[in-house]
Amino acid sequence: MMVMGENAEQLTERLAVDVDDGFTELVRVHAAAVRAFLLRVTGSPADAEDLTQETFLRAYSALRGYSATRRRELRPRSWLMTIATNTWRNHVRTSVRRPTSVGAVEDSRESWPDTRPGPEELATAAEDRGRLVTALSTLPENPRVAIVLRHVIGLSYSEIAEAQGCPVGTVKAQVSRGMGALRQILEKNDPPWRGVQW
Repeated sequence: MMVMGENAEQLTERLAVDVDDGFTELVRVHAAAVRAFLLRVTGSPADAEDLTQETFLRAYSALRGYSATRRRELRPRSWLMTIATNTWRNHVRTSVRRPTSVGAVEDSRESWPDTRPGPEELATAAEDRGRLVTALSTLPENPRVAIVLRHVIGLSYSEIAEAQGCPVGTVKAQVSRGMGALRQILEKNDPPWRGVQW
């Protein structure tokens, strides 16, 4: 769920006035997007759940130290994605990389809505999503994060640039090159690629 315009302002105002009340709303509004992002970059529902909790713990700790003015000026969505990205990067640095489990991704059906009817179509879609997540996990970190933030979470290029700490042009290049590399991987491994919805 995205918060835009007046709703985002109302959220930051709540954070400025009462951190605990505002934080409850922040979690309600943004937890699904944070978890979806972490699921796509980790490929593991269990890791995504743990890292989502860690992201919000870090966010709460940070908010407690911010002045009311700083909380009021936050851009909550991109700020949370910055924390989620850094939490994931720390996790990667401190743990042994495990191969992406396609089965694990298939178990998280609520994150991969599919409205096509019939068991064969559903099985094909789950298989395609598994291939996509596996291919995505082979990309370098920066394009992988940029693609997920852009095409799964729906952040603008400027929001991704803020979350990544780089210029907008760099983000556009990361997304473009990453999508090209992803297409090549998918076509090489399973030509012709049927395609899949994010």
